[in-house]
Amino acid sequence: MTVTDLVSYEDALAAYDPVMGLEVHVELGTKTKMFCGCSTELKQDANSQTCPTCLGLPGSLPVVNATGVESAIKIGLALNCTIAEWCRFARKNYFYPDMPKNFQTSQYDEPIAFDGYLDVQLEDGEVFRVEIERAHMEEDTGKSTHVGGATGRIHGARHSLLDYNRAGIPLIEIVTKPIEGAGERAPEVAKAYVAELRELIKALGVSEARMEMGQMRCDVNLSLRPNGTQKFGTRSETKNVNSLRSVERAARFEIQRHAAVLSSGGTIIQETRHFHEEDGSTTSGRVKEEAEDYRYFPEPDLVPVAPSREWVEELRATLPELPRLRRNRLREEWGISEHDMQSILNAGAVDLITATVDAGADSAAARKWWMGELARRANEDGVELAALAVTPEQVARIAALVAEGSLNDKLARQTFEGVLAGEGDPDTVVEKRGLKVVSDEGALGTAVDEAIAANAAIADKIRGGKVAAAGALVGAVMKATRGQADAARVRELILEKLGVEG
Repeated sequence: MTVTDLVSYEDALAAYDPVMGLEVHVELGTKTKMFCGCSTELKQDANSQTCPTCLGLPGSLPVVNATGVESAIKIGLALNCTIAEWCRFARKNYFYPDMPKNFQTSQYDEPIAFDGYLDVQLEDGEVFRVEIERAHMEEDTGKSTHVGGATGRIHGARHSLLDYNRAGIPLIEIVTKPIEGAGERAPEVAKAYVAELRELIKALGVSEARMEMGQMRCDVNLSLRPNGTQKFGTRSETKNVNSLRSVERAARFEIQRHAAVLSSGGTIIQETRHFHEEDGSTTSGRVKEEAEDYRYFPEPDLVPVAPSREWVEELRATLPELPRLRRNRLREEWGISEHDMQSILNAGAVDLITATVDAGADSAAARKWWMGELARRANEDGVELAALAVTPEQVARIAALVAEGSLNDKLARQTFEGVLAGEGDPDTVVEKRGLKVVSDEGALGTAVDEAIAANAAIADKIRGGKVAAAGALVGAVMKATRGQADAARVRELILEKLGVEG
């Protein structure tokens, strides 16, 4: 049997119960690194944001980033954790070429936050509670770029380049307790948890949590145990999964792979695995170390962190409305179903629609444009909604032009096209392209008369009582006015001129 052999998902769940553990790393949005004053600004020249401390040079001494500690406490509070009255850093010893000190400054048995939970809502509205083991502070490693070879990994590469700009950037690692009882919905729970956690991190303002940029990444630990038993199976750890869809796919694949190995009499190896975006598979990485292999010991160069209870309560008072509560409030205000709100969440449109409403649009119009025309354009361009070159204020302005009758839906779509193409704000695009609705009654009356004269047979049908036939004349007038007439008013004029009541 090869590692790619699978059983069906249904057969896997018929025999085994999945248990998950999710470890999420979040890069904090601090201006400087966790233990030195080097900048965290992105896309700078390689190795230009380093110093003796983050390079691990002899004689250099670290200093804890206060904002990093504050962010960790906020995350812990938002996750319903207990905040430690006293905690300290530890050295986690292992060798990676992109880790210049040959150890990672982290926290081991004394994390800053522990024993929490996060309630996540699945697509059908069911709420599943994920218990949090701990949230602790640590630093990121550097970045290796492997040159040559077909996969971008070290195997087959001609040489590797190391960039230490990222080494030392503040990380918060959030570790769940074993997630049991999800059954066949385990992959969905994993995706929903990471999605909810991402929304929470963004709401706190401690990180942009952009998974595609590596600012938030998830390690998916998974094991199977025979149905009806309690002892955990041997786990695999799929490392650095960087999208919500991939988290779900990785969990699902590992359930099927584990089941295939176990059902054939094989043994699961405790190891790390790589996730492959192109087909949703995983492949073996390295045998997974146990905690004792890292030879943890207290960091001698850093004093313990002892946040006062007063400071913790001050930070608690600054927490924003939590995302799930906010969504439930907005759903009621907007008068939409849970399914509709889930679609908006999946599209990344909650904040965009909210900002559009704040800019003056009604919620129905804001949802219509973001989830319709703009979602279509984002999908065509292969980008997130928020990456489109249009602001909530501009969307609100176009919605206002439609509401006042200056634009119809067709003209509004053309206005969006101009805004997205960089032709200016909505009013400028409307003016330059000549997109305003034809509201001159004289011009409309002339267009209607011409349509009636050119379509005498249809006009006779309408006079005979077949009012539905008026649609053909409306279409003729809209064509003659290049779509710039108010269709409802055109229909009224047609019926008036033919002496028929609508």
